[in-house]
Amino acid sequence: MVVARKRDDEGREPTITERARRSQIIDVTRGIVADHGYSGASLAGIARAAGVTKAAVLYYFPSKAAIVEAAYADTLHALVSAVAAALDSADPKERPAAYIRAMVGHLREHPGSVRMITEAMRSGDADHAREERWGPLAAVIEEAAAAQGVGTAHARDLAVIVGGGIDGIVIEQLEDPDYDSAAAAERLVAMLESMIAH
Repeated sequence: MVVARKRDDEGREPTITERARRSQIIDVTRGIVADHGYSGASLAGIARAAGVTKAAVLYYFPSKAAIVEAAYADTLHALVSAVAAALDSADPKERPAAYIRAMVGHLREHPGSVRMITEAMRSGDADHAREERWGPLAAVIEEAAAAQGVGTAHARDLAVIVGGGIDGIVIEQLEDPDYDSAAAAERLVAMLESMIAH
């Protein structure tokens, strides 16, 4: 979990209690947005769920948008960290598969993260350039192709297609808890590997 260590207006480091309270407010916000959407989150509701006053919430965050942005950043950091750890432990040829498995697996284990990310992007409180979405996977695909001694001029296309596949798998898992997203991820891995090889 990301816990900001920003200095306050007086230049001092936040105390352990202040960092814990800020983290608690972020966690509560993530849960509320995941369960009720952006429009269902209010400063009063966040304060009530965190067991603090609205004034206490405003001490840490100047607005609802700022809290949602912090919760989004924390959620995205956890996802990126999980994927990065999977990539770091994989051979370059296996990194596209590791990417898919890590993305699908993390989002399966943290279904609230999907709604948090979606709601933050939809509300406009999250900056997310399109290239940030497909760029890292395209680089992983190019690296895998080079490690296999094949070139791919279509890494961007493959990354966009696989990103859509991951989204579809994750959404289907949310809609149907019995859906086998791990098996679907393996089929997506097999498709991507065959496309990289040709």
